[in-house]
Amino acid sequence: MSWNKRLLNTPIIGDITKKIASMKVSNDAKNIAEHFTQFLKPELATTDELRAEVFKIRHNVYCEELAFEEVKAEGQEKDEFDDHSIFSMIKHKPSSTYTSCVRVVRSSSEAELLPIEKYCLDSIQNESLHPSNFKRTEICEISRLAVKADFRRRKSDQFKGSAIGVISESTYSETELRCFPFIAIGLYMAAATLAIDTGIKHVYVMMEPRLARSMKFVGINFHQLGDAIDYHGLRAPYYINPKIFMDNLTPGFKSLFKAIENDICEQLSELKLI
Repeated sequence: MSWNKRLLNTPIIGDITKKIASMKVSNDAKNIAEHFTQFLKPELATTDELRAEVFKIRHNVYCEELAFEEVKAEGQEKDEFDDHSIFSMIKHKPSSTYTSCVRVVRSSSEAELLPIEKYCLDSIQNESLHPSNFKRTEICEISRLAVKADFRRRKSDQFKGSAIGVISESTYSETELRCFPFIAIGLYMAAATLAIDTGIKHVYVMMEPRLARSMKFVGINFHQLGDAIDYHGLRAPYYINPKIFMDNLTPGFKSLFKAIENDICEQLSELKLI
């Protein structure tokens, strides 16, 4: 373990160091919000053409790069949950290229299961936050987050985990997360807007524990519901709701969220979804 990482794990000193680092990241985020809106734009995939782009990005990351799924002849990665999902992408404005995507899987009845309910229900050990406790129309799952390799060019982003938003913990000492993959954070914020502004009250996600730790550093505090299991790698069930999300988001990243929320809400309004 490096000296810097040992320092971060030291009681009192480690806590102070992490707070200082978090303050720096939060301050940087204010500038990043401006840069984000200048160069990047969240966009809902509301047409067949845009949804095809989502499926191509997912195929590139989940089938070709990570080999989580088999390569498909048509070059698109799709599943049964797409029929009751909302999709968001982030476009690189200068090149009009879509960099990444995420989906919010919704449910209108018991017949429309969330992926976590179909494949990982036994991993949920927190009974009070079990999906069965809530109305079907008030639950959702964030899944299939994918970032294209072309937009992960920095040294810190050259490991496979960055394809699904994970931040390399070995980079924490380099001015503490100046190298955050802000596209991935932007995707989670777009998904949060889709949930909050369409009446969702309970959000689930299966993710790597290190991704949950990464998100916590900016104030996105997912609550772990059970032990990690082998599901496309080591993943655990997590929960978040709008109150937890808004109460814990650091001030700097609230600026980024507001910018993304404005873009997404304008599009949702046009579709008469809010």
